[in-house]
Amino acid sequence: MTSTTAALPAGNEIAQGPKPQRVSPARMGVYGFLIIAALFFLFPLYVMVVTSLKTMPEIRLGHLFNFPNIWTIQPWIDAWLHACTGLACNGLHPGFWNSVKITVPSVIVSIVIASINGYALSFWRYKFSNLFFLLLVFGAFVPYQVVIYPLIIALREIHLFATLPGIIIIHTIFGMPIMTILFRNYYASVPIELFKAARVDGAGFWQIFFRIMVPMSVPITVVAVILQVTGIWNDFLFGVVFAGRANWPMTVQLNNIVNSTTGVREYNVNMAATILTAAVPLIVYFVSGRWFVRGIAAGAVKG
Repeated sequence: MTSTTAALPAGNEIAQGPKPQRVSPARMGVYGFLIIAALFFLFPLYVMVVTSLKTMPEIRLGHLFNFPNIWTIQPWIDAWLHACTGLACNGLHPGFWNSVKITVPSVIVSIVIASINGYALSFWRYKFSNLFFLLLVFGAFVPYQVVIYPLIIALREIHLFATLPGIIIIHTIFGMPIMTILFRNYYASVPIELFKAARVDGAGFWQIFFRIMVPMSVPITVVAVILQVTGIWNDFLFGVVFAGRANWPMTVQLNNIVNSTTGVREYNVNMAATILTAAVPLIVYFVSGRWFVRGIAAGAVKG
């Protein structure tokens, strides 16, 4: 009888098979597609950046893709401090601070409430909890435009229409369904034995949440922060309808700058204003991108 150990390598020797090819048609195809996709998305950004660093006489020459002959950051200064957003010519910086005042509390409140909802739906099942979850799933796919008018009436009745608390409430409400689904799916991947062990030790609802669930929720919390910051910061519809003129976010003021029909259309200032408006979500994503991938993967795998 042939021994099964005869085929194994002796000592510290390792059986070697054929090495994978460094260059193969499949790999070349994948890299080629990635390069084309990267150029497709980066090329408009390149045009925006170089245009924002040119003077208007140079832009009128029509050399859209050329580097600036005279580099200038004056369009960025004008976009931040002097561009007209209607009757006022104060630039984008008032809208920036309005966006901060809207985004920060909306993100915090919606994530805190959604994490508690997801925790309760995963471990503390109650009567009609499945129905409540189905309603949340349904709410995540309701078009915003359908409920704008009823929300206007409701906020008017409680005297919060066109106020900062009113727009924060709107973003919190509309962020709740998808955030709850994210946290519920993430907590569903947590081993139930942790919850049962804590219950045996006498821990209650809030003790388990703060001592076990919250420390384990960093990846999915980062995912939620990225999604909420991106959605709220880039929002235009809710901002122009519910915020009120004094609280208009950056996106509304950007629209007023770009679509102004008076004076000379300054394309360099428009490009600089657009990049400034998009800078915050981009920075948030690039800083925490690896946590985003980790959180999504963790919420998709059942443990």
